[in-house]
Amino acid sequence: MRTLFVPLAVLALAVPPAFSQQTPQTAGPSSSLSAVARTLEPEGPLTLRAAVALALQANPGLSAARHEQAAADGAVVQAGAWPNPTLDTQLEDVRRNNRTTTLQLSQPIELGGKRAARVTAAERARDQAASALSARRAELRASAVTAFFDVLTAQERLRLAQDSVGLAQIATRAAANRVAAGKVSPLEETKARVAEAGIRVELLQAEGTLRASRQLLAALWGNPAPRFTQVEGAVDQLPAQAAAPEVARRLPDAPVLRQARLEVERRRALSDLEQARRIPDVTVSLGVKRVPASEGEGDAVSSSRRNQVVVGLSVPLPIFDTNRGNITEALSREDKARDELAAAELQLGADVAQASERLRSARATAETLQRDALPGAETAYRAATKGFELGKFSFLEALDAQRTLFQVRNQYLVALADAHRAAGELDRLLGTEGDDPSANVR
Repeated sequence: MRTLFVPLAVLALAVPPAFSQQTPQTAGPSSSLSAVARTLEPEGPLTLRAAVALALQANPGLSAARHEQAAADGAVVQAGAWPNPTLDTQLEDVRRNNRTTTLQLSQPIELGGKRAARVTAAERARDQAASALSARRAELRASAVTAFFDVLTAQERLRLAQDSVGLAQIATRAAANRVAAGKVSPLEETKARVAEAGIRVELLQAEGTLRASRQLLAALWGNPAPRFTQVEGAVDQLPAQAAAPEVARRLPDAPVLRQARLEVERRRALSDLEQARRIPDVTVSLGVKRVPASEGEGDAVSSSRRNQVVVGLSVPLPIFDTNRGNITEALSREDKARDELAAAELQLGADVAQASERLRSARATAETLQRDALPGAETAYRAATKGFELGKFSFLEALDAQRTLFQVRNQYLVALADAHRAAGELDRLLGTEGDDPSANVR
């Protein structure tokens, strides 16, 4: 028996120790992201920098992208693993004196560069996961900036509606005083009260818009009930308009194009892997066989045994399965990835041009309203209100001036919001640069 297991011990020592791999320990249960966000979110005013930091730290979608990148790292490790050896045992004839026992260790050997092609494909998938994480960060950052300025604009609309209610109350009291003095008809007071009621409805709508925008901003870090009371920032700051050379420089490195190019590379690696699978793998075997020394005369002779070394080579014959279908599929998907890259380039160019034009138009509108329309509307309203109190203008003239001022202010806020949304869309398409979320606001 001792002579039988000596060769097996030699075979066991010949097996590379790399086959024994440690399984990484799984991390323990982590705390809820929303609980972390509620802890970090301030109860008072919220700045743009703090809002972006909260979103990047506690957004569930970004956390999922991080887990996907970790999974891709594991896939790369697994792709580089060697095939496991096989230990076979075979027993011929159950009678003790005629029994033959064979122990054999078989090791598959991959040929044709299959392992290298498999590792390359896994590495390209890992690059895709890393690129998707970077794109998700840029998209989340742009969404946080846009949502922040939506809240800021909603706050300003609420303030505007509150001011308008106050102005409407002044107009209503002035009309009531003139009616009491017998200077105008009671119809003037009725009109004033109707106008005040309409402005109060706009105030309720502004309050609802602010609540909704606050919830959308807090949802970026997984908090359904916002803790912050207001956001701090200059509502009249316009996002900067990127120059055409700057847009052209950032365009080739846009997240969607990076993903498309990595998909082409991954499909090329998969095509190489399928091409390599056309070459069959071989299996080398080494073992020991224990056989009777002879079958002759007497128990002493028949019970003596000897060991024989067994060496084998197994090669599959690629007669029926040449992997032709998988190769055709891989090559077609590689061509598809190239076409999708070309389509992504065209679509990205159109989307960037549209977002740039929207930003340019919104900036021009806001600057025109701020420079020309707002000062004139405010001057006209003050003159009409003062003249109405002195009896020089009718209530309809004062009401018309008030409505004009409200409409111009509202148009200005809408233009500001459109400009920030367009800038956020550009950041999402081109990918953000730098860590300062206010760098593109001027």
